[in-house]
Amino acid sequence: MSQLRLNPLNGRWVTIVAERAERPHDFAPRSLPVEGNPARACPFCAGSEDATPPAVESLAADGTHDGDWQVRVVPNRYPAFEGDDSMAVHNLGPVHVQAAASGIHEVIVLSPTHDGSWKDLDDDGVSLVMRALQGRMKEHSGQRNVRYTQAIVNQGREAGASLVHPHGQLLGMPFVPGEIIDEERAFARFEGGCILCVTADAELSDGVRVVVANDDVVVVCPFWSGTPYEMLVIPTRHDGHLYDAPEASVEAVGRSIRDALRMLADRLGDIAYNLVFHTAPHQHGNAFHWHAHIWPKLVTVAGFERGTGVMINIAPPEEAASDLRTATLADLRS
Repeated sequence: MSQLRLNPLNGRWVTIVAERAERPHDFAPRSLPVEGNPARACPFCAGSEDATPPAVESLAADGTHDGDWQVRVVPNRYPAFEGDDSMAVHNLGPVHVQAAASGIHEVIVLSPTHDGSWKDLDDDGVSLVMRALQGRMKEHSGQRNVRYTQAIVNQGREAGASLVHPHGQLLGMPFVPGEIIDEERAFARFEGGCILCVTADAELSDGVRVVVANDDVVVVCPFWSGTPYEMLVIPTRHDGHLYDAPEASVEAVGRSIRDALRMLADRLGDIAYNLVFHTAPHQHGNAFHWHAHIWPKLVTVAGFERGTGVMINIAPPEEAASDLRTATLADLRS
């Protein structure tokens, strides 16, 4: 029987319809290449630093700024947000409203190694990535025209990646996007404390949707999953802003993301995905709890979903989490 499940973070309903799917193992791994010209030199590889604008952040293996870089942050050559102007709204007519897309758009190169992804990082590599991410978000928060910073990783062409080399993006925007506003409202109206603290406790108690759990992080296929094998990454420590969280907590989140992605690859193969970090908007001091979403690109969003905003999930999260838990992390880490 189909089910409606409410996502308390955004107040939207999703539909669970297990009967519409074959077994989850029938999902096909991605096959589309990323680069249109594989012969082109990769601008993110070590030795190609002149192919990008000068780095705004560069970390060596020991975490210092000296030596060969392991993580590098550079301005995006084709920024979606650029400039120092404060957001000014202009009415161009009865229904046309426009504003300058000022802000910051950066690329974070996750590793000097061309092949691989977040799942291939070792513990030290993950720590450096998360420290760079935290540092850049802190820097963005001090810019008067940046109200929110969205950190993302698009892995695979189906997920929006244009280069194979493992990288992510940081987009500092002059407004707070609607998805974050919806989440802020959900935190504000939830009367039982923090939605995500309560969610983590409830999922740990139930156990059926837990993928990874340790003292610092809980990763679940959430009860309200809108897409197959969707995962929600919850730090057990309650912090609103990612950049205000203790370094140890932030690094533990990065390792748990890595482990969850390895489990996903073990069960489903080379799957494209979007990794998205949600944090409280800059200068907002409310009940927000920073977290991350992993959305594998296993199905196509069709007309019904686009027209209604109601997602149809053909892989119940309980089954997805059970399948992911069969991956042996001891083997995956070797």
